[in-house]
Amino acid sequence: MIIKKKIHAAILTLTLGFVISSCSSISVFNPEAYKQAVDLKVESINLMSFATMPYTDFEDNIDFLDTELSKAYEFSKGRPDNEISTKQWEILINPDGNLLGGFLKRWEEEGTLSQMFVTEMQTLVSDAFDTIIGLESGKIDPSEIK
Repeated sequence: MIIKKKIHAAILTLTLGFVISSCSSISVFNPEAYKQAVDLKVESINLMSFATMPYTDFEDNIDFLDTELSKAYEFSKGRPDNEISTKQWEILINPDGNLLGGFLKRWEEEGTLSQMFVTEMQTLVSDAFDTIIGLESGKIDPSEIK
C-alpha cells in the first residue's frame, strides 16, 4: 500500500512538473490571432449553412475560406511556443478529419448535405473554434509581463 502511494505521489509530482514547465512555454496573447480565430469562426459557420445547396455554387467562397484558414494555421505555426494552438488548427482544418476540413471535403464529394448533418457539424466546428479562441484569450497579455 505504501509503495502504491509513493508511485501515485511520484506520478503526481511528474505531472505537476510537466504542467508547470508547459505553462512557462506558452506564447503570449496576440490580439491578431484572437481576432483571426473569431472572424474565421463566424465565416465558417455561415458558409457551412449553405451546404444544403450545391458545392459548385460556393466554390469561390470555399476557396477563399480555405486560404484564410491556411493563413491562420501558418500564423499560429510561426509563433514561438504555440504548439498547442497550432495542433488545434491542424485538427480543425484536416480534410481527413471530422471537423471543418472533413466537412468541406464531404460537401465537395457529395454535392449537398442534409440540414441535420450541417446543424450538427456547425455545433462541433463552433466548439473547436471556441477551443482555439479560449486558448488564445487565456494567454498572458505582453503588457502584463513585468
